[in-house]
Amino acid sequence: MKIIGIDGMTRQQLSDALKAGGKFVMYQYCVSILVMTFKRSSDIYFITPGGKGKGLSFTLISLVAGWWGIPWGPIYTISSVVKNIQGGTDVTGSVWNQLNKPQPAPVTAAPAAQAG
Repeated sequence: MKIIGIDGMTRQQLSDALKAGGKFVMYQYCVSILVMTFKRSSDIYFITPGGKGKGLSFTLISLVAGWWGIPWGPIYTISSVVKNIQGGTDVTGSVWNQLNKPQPAPVTAAPAAQAG
C-alpha cells in the first residue's frame, strides 16, 4: 500500500493531523483505447487538514483519455470526474486501521542442534 504525503511524519503527528481533519483519499481515473476502457484508482494520498486534494490531475486524465471507449468510456469518465469533484474516496478508517495493526514478530531460524 503506497501512501503519498506522510513521509517523515511520526505516528503521533499523523494521529494529530487526522484528529484535526486530515484524511486518506483515493482518486479515480479512466483511460480508453477504442473498445477497451480501464477505470482505475490512484495511490492513497494523505490530505492535510484544510489542504486541497490532488484529484485535478486524475480528472484531467479522464477528461482527455477516457471518453474514447465505446460504450463504457463516457460512463466511466463521468463517474470518475464526479467522484473526484466530490473529493475522491475517503479511505481514512481502513488505512488507519492497517497502519495500527500489530506487526508480526520477525521469524528467526532456530539454532542448529549440536551433535554430541
